[in-house]
Amino acid sequence: MQEEAKAFRKIVYLSFPPEVSGRPVVCNLALLHNLSFNILKSDINPRHDGSLTLEITGLEVDFHKGMSYLKENGVRITPAAQKIFRDEDLCMHCGLCTSLCRPKALSVNIESRMVEFDIDKCTACGMCTRVCPVRAMVLDMNEDELS
Repeated sequence: MQEEAKAFRKIVYLSFPPEVSGRPVVCNLALLHNLSFNILKSDINPRHDGSLTLEITGLEVDFHKGMSYLKENGVRITPAAQKIFRDEDLCMHCGLCTSLCRPKALSVNIESRMVEFDIDKCTACGMCTRVCPVRAMVLDMNEDELS
């Protein structure tokens, strides 16, 4: 009897060196590893370093095989949730960030009137960092510490 596998979803931030950015490594996630992906943000130029934020879905075992494949091909992988931080001491819960958060990672709790941050929904787009009046939302651009 085969054990039923559950669907797995993860948002990851990929960094490509120049020698990899022109190859179809992301396409191969679907072809070789039975994964679906949605491109949330990209900055790819075949002659330069590139970055890509992907929402990847499939079986968890396939996800891990796909991530190993990317690493073997020189791609650095960082969970997108590690790219955005909120300084709880600075946040004044004004809710301005929630108006620009398309994946609804930031929302106002109606009962407590506090802004809640669901890191698992965050795509690291950085829009919240641009509008926060007290700079409580921070986009970490130092990829070397996270790889």
